[in-house]
Amino acid sequence: MPEVSLFLSIVIPVYNEEKRVEKAVKALDKYLTSQEFLTEVIFVDDGSVDETVETIKKLGPNFNYRILRYKPNRGKGYAIKQGMLSAGGRYLLFMDVDMSTPIEEFDKFRPLIKENSHVLIGTRKTKGAQIKKRQKLFRQKLGEVFTLLSNTFIVNGVTDFTCGFKLFSREAGKKVFTKQKIERWGFDSEILFLANKHGYNIEEIPVTWTNDERTKVNLLKDVTRSLSDLVRIRLNNFRGLYDK
Repeated sequence: MPEVSLFLSIVIPVYNEEKRVEKAVKALDKYLTSQEFLTEVIFVDDGSVDETVETIKKLGPNFNYRILRYKPNRGKGYAIKQGMLSAGGRYLLFMDVDMSTPIEEFDKFRPLIKENSHVLIGTRKTKGAQIKKRQKLFRQKLGEVFTLLSNTFIVNGVTDFTCGFKLFSREAGKKVFTKQKIERWGFDSEILFLANKHGYNIEEIPVTWTNDERTKVNLLKDVTRSLSDLVRIRLNNFRGLYDK
């Protein structure tokens, strides 16, 4: 594999985010311009019909960035897949535009990167994690059920499948996201299943997290779809779709 001079690629999916993207751009500006390592930020516009892309351009980020665009809307999982497969960094991080896990949390990840570090994921559910604003109780309980089922049927020992702050080595990222099939919310469990299937160690790192009430998650529809995706992952594996 050729040497990659770009250290970190950051993938951020956006869908009708003209009101929230400024916060992300300002936070990235502040953090990335103070770092010595080379970075790129990839905003993946998942079929927005508002002024998301125009807003990013008007803000004039001081960091190295590019925008991937397509229509129609395909889902968060599809958007992240496109960004990760186009990323050029030695390490590939995806995160949410609402900065629920702030970019500064990467400071916790960087010292833990070793030669055999391939998948480092944020967790809100172990000692050391800090929740500044919690989800409503009903959402928390649904999340606990999803985690229990994912541990039972997908990958055992992961405390937080859906935290939107995950880092992959270039090797692991290209392998996992090339094989990813699920386009919407169940993709988190699928990519961790694929990482485990292909022998990549998954390490969890406690992070700081703040719930954003403006989430795009449609509670009943997306949770139901995510649960059905767990069955789909197992069926895909049984059919050999992840071996091709």
